[in-house]
Amino acid sequence: MVTSDQRRRQLAREKYARQQQRREENRRKAKRRNTVIAAALAVVLAAGGAVYASVALTGDDTKDNAGSDNSASSSPSSPAPSQSESSSAEPKMSVDAKATYAMALKTNEGDITITMDAAKTPRTVNSFSHLAGKKYFDGTKCHRLTTSGIFVLQCGDPKGDGTGGPGYTIPDENLDALGKAGADGSVTYPAGTVAMANTGQPGSGGSQFFLVYKDTKLPPSYTPFGTIDTAGLQVVKDVAEAGVTGGATDGAPKKAVTIEKATVAKK
Repeated sequence: MVTSDQRRRQLAREKYARQQQRREENRRKAKRRNTVIAAALAVVLAAGGAVYASVALTGDDTKDNAGSDNSASSSPSSPAPSQSESSSAEPKMSVDAKATYAMALKTNEGDITITMDAAKTPRTVNSFSHLAGKKYFDGTKCHRLTTSGIFVLQCGDPKGDGTGGPGYTIPDENLDALGKAGADGSVTYPAGTVAMANTGQPGSGGSQFFLVYKDTKLPPSYTPFGTIDTAGLQVVKDVAEAGVTGGATDGAPKKAVTIEKATVAKK
C-alpha cells in the first residue's frame, strides 16, 4: 500500500518532470524563433543612410547606398553614371501591369532567367525594367552568399559591397503570396523564389534582391516578385556549393558571380 508520504513524493517527481518538459519545449521554441530572427536579419538591406541588420536581407538605400552587412554611407563611392540614379523619385510606370516579364541575367557562371508577374508586383517589375534599360546591373557583382540558416545569393548592388542602391525606394508588394506566417513569425520562401531585400522597414526596397536556392524560412516582409528557371537555379546552386570566401557561412561567394548583362522583356 502506498503511503501518503510516498504519494506526495511521487506527485512532486511528476510535477518536476512536467516542469522540465515545459522548460525544454520553451527552449526549443526560443531556439527556433531566434534562428528565424537571425535569418531575417541576414536578408535586410541598408537604406536611407541608416545601418540595418545583416544576418537578414538588407539592401538598398534611398541615396545610392544599401547595405546587407555594412553600414550605409550617405554617398556612393563614385559608381558609373549608368549605375547610379540621380533622382530620388521612383520611375514612372511604363510596364503592362497585366503582363508577365522575363529578366535575363547573363552572368560569368551561366544564364539566369527570372519570370516576373507584373499583375502581382507592378511597381517592382517596373523598377527592374527601368534599371535594366539603363544598364544599371551590367557589370555588377552578386556580393553576398548565405549557406546556413537562410540560403540565398544576394545581388543588385552597383558597388558590389552591399552599400549601393538606385537613389529611390519602391513599396512592398505581394507579401501575402507565400501564406500566413506560422507561430515563429516566418513563411517558407521556396527554392527558386526571387525577392527584394530591404532595410527592415516597410517600403524600403531599391535595387538589391536575393535568389533563394534552397527552401528558406523568413518573415513575410520581403517582396517575392519572381521565379528562377531550372537552369538558372542550378547555376545558383553551383555557386552555393562552392561556398563562401574564407569558409564562412555568410559573405562574398567563393565562386565570384558577375552580372555581365541584364535585360527585361515582355513574355
